Amino acid sequence: MKDELSVKVRGVERSFGSLDVLCGVDLDVHVGELVALYGPSGSGKTTLINLIGALDHPNAGSIEVMGQDITRLSDGRRAKLRRKSIGFIFQSSTLLPTYSAVENIDLALRLPRLGYFERRRRARAALAAVGLSPWADHMPEELSGGQRQRITIARALALQSKVILADEPTSGIDMVATRRILALFRGIAAAENTTFVIVTHDPLIVGFVDTVYDLLDGKVIRRMAERENEACLELLGN
Repeated sequence: MKDELSVKVRGVERSFGSLDVLCGVDLDVHVGELVALYGPSGSGKTTLINLIGALDHPNAGSIEVMGQDITRLSDGRRAKLRRKSIGFIFQSSTLLPTYSAVENIDLALRLPRLGYFERRRRARAALAAVGLSPWADHMPEELSGGQRQRITIARALALQSKVILADEPTSGIDMVATRRILALFRGIAAAENTTFVIVTHDPLIVGFVDTVYDLLDGKVIRRMAERENEACLELLGN
């Protein structure tokens, strides 16, 4: 299973007007792999995961997700793929203010048409996994920014998608909670063959993922393992 590709990107280009953001990106992500994507602000990291998540179209190139070339799918089939196979963790919490924590997760679980009891079971389990069971019935305004972000993570995990795209998932979360979330990602990847592509600036993530890439000058470059180990050791030493 680990030899199978979950995401395959070939020659992808994306520009906005005269601004070239991605310039022939190639990327392979295997089933059950955790990948971190680093790069300066404006380098195209979010653009790339939006393309992989079928939220945007490239100007050129191909993108396969779970064996389907999403650049050739109709809008309806792209939407169906997102509902069934792709989970999103956005940098902003995107929670509905009039719904409680558990209700925000339950709402997302209605898209794949799950039954009431299965939705509630998954929602409660996901909240427990991110350490927020006592806040299940709290409204977003009653929660801290870090807690709201953890609910967003729980919502994505509850969908049990085969590919999860996370844009700065640990932003605003303290180090203890960050370690818990990353260990949770690691465990889900191993147990469920879930693939994670994580856009981040957080150096802690290096020690939890399988592969690290840097996005520079519109290209994706794999970071050498030695550099990954040095960064992790330096962080742990501090």
